[in-house]
Formats: sequence, C-alpha cells, structure tokens
Amino acid sequence: MNIEQERLSEFEIKQLSRHFESRGVAEVLEWAVEQFTPRLVMTSNFGAEGVVVIDHLARIAPQTPIIYLETGFQFAETDQLKDQLRERYGLNVVEQRAELSVREQNRIHGEKLYERDPDLCCRIRKVEPLNQALKGHDAWIAALRRDQSPTRANIGVIEWNARHSLVKINPLAAWTRREVWDYIVKNDLPYNRLYDEGYASIGCAPCTRRVAFGAHERSGRWDGEKKLECGIHL
Repeated sequence: MNIEQERLSEFEIKQLSRHFESRGVAEVLEWAVEQFTPRLVMTSNFGAEGVVVIDHLARIAPQTPIIYLETGFQFAETDQLKDQLRERYGLNVVEQRAELSVREQNRIHGEKLYERDPDLCCRIRKVEPLNQALKGHDAWIAALRRDQSPTRANIGVIEWNARHSLVKINPLAAWTRREVWDYIVKNDLPYNRLYDEGYASIGCAPCTRRVAFGAHERSGRWDGEKKLECGIHL
C-alpha cells in the first residue's frame, strides 16, 4: 500500500488503520519509514513500550529522530537508559528542552509548580517543547497502548493528529502490557530499572509514584490529582 506523501484524507487514514490493525510492528514501521522519511519522527521517554518500538525501528531506520523531552525533572535511571539505548542502537536522540530552565520557572511561577498546578508545569516543560520539536514533520511515531488508560482506549494504529497537523502512528495500539514485557524478556532488552522497584509508568520524578500491587499501571502518575495525561498525547 503506497500513498503519495500528501495530506491523507480521513477516509484514507481509517483505511490504513484498519489495514495495519492486524499487522506486526515491523510492517507498520516499514510503511511509515518508506512513506514519510525524512519527515518522520518518534517521541519516547524510554518506557517499556518505547523500548519495544525502538528495537523494531532500529532495524529498519536507526537514524529516525527520537525526541526526548528533557524536562529537568527526569529520573536519573531514565537518563541512564537513554544513554544505554543510544549506544546499543546508534540512535539519533534529540533532547528537547523547555524555553524556561527549572530555575527560571521557579523564579516566575514559584517552586514546586508541579504540586500546585501540574497542568501548567506539564504545558511548560512538555507540551510546548513538543510543539516546537514536531514542527516540520509529517508523521509521529508513539508507543501508546489502548489499555494504558481510558484516554487512549480508542487510538488507531494510524490516525490524524489535528493539534500538530500530522499523521500519528501507534504500532503498539493493540498490544497489552503483558505482551510488551514478554517481548522485552524474550529479546533480553534493556529497560528502566525503576520497574523492578514497583513503578509501572514512569514520567517526571516529582509526579511519579510506585503503584500498589494489582493497581492500574498509570495510578502512580500525578498521585492525588484527577489527571491521566501530561497533555502531549491529547
């Protein structure tokens, strides 16, 4: 299936999504690379799902830019994994930072903004930097799963992202958490060691907690807040 590199219609996107629904991750990525390179990009915080997608993508197009939102609040373990993956696969990691440093943010908005107004903090440190990083790209690969949260339950393998006016590709949309970890274990892939310490979904250190046994994997994000997303995937 080969569609010229122009804006796809809603019908074409739905057709593509249905076509790739039962296809493997590699097939989805091969199509994306052929269709959109050099205006193709991936985002990742190097969570378990991201590692799976990167393992596939590195075999097909290892120099595809991978945007890493360096918020200033990342866990040291996340940065260590980033460096480990970059060395293992020869990744083209693009570290995107907010216009305001953490110190400048504290001066303007006060310290611990993430406690008082987590939406604003996410907007400054993640949403706005991503807006800048995605400019000039036609397609965006993300490692989302439908069963991660209610906000992701209806994502397509291929979909139109109106906010950024580009095609969004979710090759793991139909995967389960167990399938992700089965793949990591089977292929002996590196992963964030915080998962071994009771974390199930890893974001910025101040807003990420360990989860209780049997609790939903994203219950440790923004603990005590009615918040499921940082905003970059909405």
